[in-house]
Amino acid sequence: MKKHLNSAIKYLTINEDDINWGLTVTTVAFQSVSANSRYPSKDHPSRYWFNPDTGRILQEYQLIYITRGAGHFSSSHQKNTPVREGTMMLLFPNEWHTYTPKAESGWDTYWVGFRGQVADQIIRHNFFNREEPLLHIGFNEQLVDLFKQLIELANAERAGFQQAISGIAMHMLGAVYYTTRNNQFQDKEIVTKIEKARLLMREHPDGAIAPEDLAKTLNMSYSWFRRMFKQYTGLSPTQYQQQIRAQKAKDLLVSSGKTIKEIAYELNFESANYFTSFFKQKAGFTPAVFRKRSHKPVA
Repeated sequence: MKKHLNSAIKYLTINEDDINWGLTVTTVAFQSVSANSRYPSKDHPSRYWFNPDTGRILQEYQLIYITRGAGHFSSSHQKNTPVREGTMMLLFPNEWHTYTPKAESGWDTYWVGFRGQVADQIIRHNFFNREEPLLHIGFNEQLVDLFKQLIELANAERAGFQQAISGIAMHMLGAVYYTTRNNQFQDKEIVTKIEKARLLMREHPDGAIAPEDLAKTLNMSYSWFRRMFKQYTGLSPTQYQQQIRAQKAKDLLVSSGKTIKEIAYELNFESANYFTSFFKQKAGFTPAVFRKRSHKPVA
């Protein structure tokens, strides 16, 4: 463990099992840089050290969380931008970048570096992207606690620690995504209406309330309601309603003795055949096969 000012920086060794796990943590750290301090320190390995004037390119992802102070950040996709406490900087492999604290304030940062096919898949599906490397999440005590857990486990280096800390890193990515997604919805009235719509859909799993009627109940135009609902949930109102319907069908098939025809009727399907077709599309099995497999005793 290397020290710089009030710092705890760890660069990790990696074995073949760690790589096969799918997500590997390369470095974890906390670093406090006081005002007018030299930055960065010279005690980083050569592959990590950089001159802020010329920047660097890494072969990994990094999450860098500023919890005190301010500075500047630039990358191939982000012009020179002021950053402040509460900002998460996301670095990408093979992407030029540079950052530095303001001399008059310094800063405190936590960071974690990682790589692997799991991270690549998250980026490939555009959960995060190079065009938006700065994520303002404010002060998040949960994330600070996760960083502290990472540092503690990495410092101990007990058997299987890589798998444990990679799970924490994945948790952090989920927490950051959750926070930034919800920060997009500053209008609390819209969020309240969407939550009310979801509640009404769950209270009527038979789909008796059409999405258009839900929009009217909430005093919203259907086009606006549909757009906001999909932005918030990732599903259109109709898709969300279909998932509720399919889940209720599964519950009835497993927990009740009702016939497939009775379940189709209860869930407001036109016929048992239409219900069977719908259920197979959603579950991958017919209702009869799903019920049989669900009731099959475990050997």
